[in-house]
Formats: sequence, structure tokens, C-alpha cells
Amino acid sequence: MFFERPDNGELAILVHLDIRSEAEGDAREFEELAISAGACPVALISGSRQHISPRYFVGTGKLEEILQAVKLHEAEVVLFNHSLTSSQERNLEEELQCRVLDRTDLILDIFAQRARSYEGKLQVELAQLKHSMTRLIKGWTHLDRQKGGIGLRGAGETQLEIDQRLIGVRIKSINKSLEKVRTQRQQGRKARKKAEVPTVSLVGYTNAGKSSLFNALTKADIYAADQLFATLDSTLRKVQLPDFGTAILADTVGFIRDLPHQLVEAFRATLEETTEASLLLHVIDCHSEQRFILQEEVDNVLKEIGAEKIPTLMVYNKADLLDAELPGLERDDNGLPWRVWVSALTGAGMDNLLQAISELLGEDFIEPELKLDPQHGRLRAKLYRQGAVKNESLDEEGKSHLSLRLQKQDFIRLLKEEGLDAQLYLP
Repeated sequence: MFFERPDNGELAILVHLDIRSEAEGDAREFEELAISAGACPVALISGSRQHISPRYFVGTGKLEEILQAVKLHEAEVVLFNHSLTSSQERNLEEELQCRVLDRTDLILDIFAQRARSYEGKLQVELAQLKHSMTRLIKGWTHLDRQKGGIGLRGAGETQLEIDQRLIGVRIKSINKSLEKVRTQRQQGRKARKKAEVPTVSLVGYTNAGKSSLFNALTKADIYAADQLFATLDSTLRKVQLPDFGTAILADTVGFIRDLPHQLVEAFRATLEETTEASLLLHVIDCHSEQRFILQEEVDNVLKEIGAEKIPTLMVYNKADLLDAELPGLERDDNGLPWRVWVSALTGAGMDNLLQAISELLGEDFIEPELKLDPQHGRLRAKLYRQGAVKNESLDEEGKSHLSLRLQKQDFIRLLKEEGLDAQLYLP
């Protein structure tokens, strides 16, 4: 299923048809995908069709144009920016006499190259196996003429069944391993929730600059590059927020148009860091002409994984590429931050970003003053364990004057446990 790549990149013919009126944006992104996979594009075959051909996807005229390009450039692979059926791939390979891959094949191959962690590799393999289940027949076309039935069943059909069974066994094994990973992640989230440490998850279109922003916020050194899907493995780091305290920042895999469903399913364990987050930072390349379209694509994926209702802060990254002055921090009608302009490369706007995160995470926080008699030492100890005490002083009567900062519901709960009326102390 996998192929060896030469050091200088395979010569590739790219095929993109305008079927959905998105030719310009899709074709440019498709070329970036091909380069990210290690291919060397030598020609782009484009056009438009009202209906696709069931046999070759393209028409006979376009097929001849592709064939001539393959011969002229001695191309080794033809990449389609569309989803092909197994029979279409098989028919195209017979006519073109070279390998043919569709958009899903290409994205899966990029993921296979970029996965580094044990979990990431498992997730990519799972997606590839599920995809290959529909492609197995492609590898056994030389045995198509063998008949089925009692006494007529050939070795080809038996081998196909064996391959299908082996893939099914491997899929079950990977799912079992990923379930352990999911359980470990859930335990980690429970521990952070118990310690009142919120999680902030970075989401956005691939190559929007999430990893660069992650490094700038956490002083980490994870891999970041100007290419699609530079990051696949979820990374967690602590970050200190002004007037708030500690939070966990999560860097996640980037989204893309028509993200193969197999990948969404396979990466569900990783994407749970997004669905369980307290706040999402939707990172957008503000220099991109298609930023609004790409933002909508990310919103669609967030809906698919059930994260559309999580509070979100829009982060317009790469502002250093704009000629205009940075707009800075923008607020909604309620006075809450909703969009901030930054540059992860230069560090511009990072103070505004940290302040906005602190405000949104601390929206339910209060800062009450509390005076406690000596007999309320247990409540005082609980407040300290909670990390809620900002300052403390004693008066002449031995009473403790506490300046606090904690979530409102926690304040009410702690005072109620000690038989005190929290309403008397609320600011």
C-alpha cells in the first residue's frame, strides 16, 4: 500500500476539475499538499465538468491530455484532487500506466510521514487500514476472471478474504490500543479538572500557525514549519496567565477541506482534547485571501466532533504580513474579548492574547474579602488548598482577613460546607 519515495521527489501530474466552483483555491492548496507529500509537481491538468465519468472520473478527452502529460514529463504518479472509487483508480492506472492516487490517498500518506508518537502512528495506521478495505480488490485484478462457487473458488478470492480478515484483526487491535490511550487522556483531564486547571485548545486550518503560536506562548520548541500538516501529535504544556494563574495549552492537528472521514474517526482520541477544553483558540491566517472560507471549514469540523458550543476566541495570526497597523484586541457587545490580532513570529499582540485568555477563563471568577474567626480554621485551610488566597492579614482580635480569588460556585460551596451564608460575602 505504501511506496518508496526518491530523495528528489516523485514527478507528479496534478489533476483538478472545477466541479464545485472552487477551482482556484482548491488547486493552489492541492499543489501544497502534493509538495508536502514529497512529490514534485510538473504539470496541472485542470478543467470543468457538470458530471463525472463513472469509468475514469474524467472524460476521454481529458484522459488523453493526462496521458500525454505523463509521457512528456515521464511522470511516476498522477494525483487527483478528488475522491476516486477503487474501480476508477484501477481503470486510470491501466490507461496511464503509472500509479494514480486520489485526495484521500494523498492526505493519508502525508499523515503517515508526519506521525511521530506511538499514538499518532496508531491513528494514522487505523485510517489507512479502513481506507484500504475498500481498495483491496485493486490489488487482485489479475485474478478477476476466476469464478466463485463450490469447486470453482480460486486462490485469488481466498487471498482477498485472508487480507480482509487480517486487516480486520489489525483494526480491532489498534482500536483496543487507542481505547487505552483515550482512558489515559480522560484520567489526565479528570486530574486537571480536580485541580481546577483549565485547558485551552488551539484549533484552526492547517498551516495557520498554531504550532508557532504554541511555541511563543509556552516557550516550547515543538516542530513548526510552513507546510501543511506539520503537526499531527497533540502536545500539552503549562502556560502562566496574568491575573489568573496556570492553564494547560493543547496544540492539535490542523483541519483541511474535505478532511477524510477516516482521519476524523481515527484522531478522535486526540480531538477529545478539543471537545473537553474550557476555551478554544481558533487560529486564522489573517493574510490569507480565503480566511473566511477556511474559518467556515474549521467550524464544520468542530460541529462534526461536537465542539461547536465551547467558548471560542478568534486569533488572527500572521499579522506581521499585513501592511496595516494591528487592530489589537476587539470586544463583543458584552465587553468580552472575541478577536485578537497577533504575530507568533514577531511576538506582536501576545500580551493582548494572554489578557484575553485570562478574561475569558476568569469570567466566572470573583475576588471577595472574607473575615474569619479562629474557629473557622478548617475553611481557611480549604481556601489555601484551593489556591484561592491572594493575601492574608490578622487584626488585633486574631481574626483572619483574606483576599480571595476563585470561581463563584466554589466559593458558595466551601462556605456552605462550613454553615456560612455566601451571599453575605459576595462582592
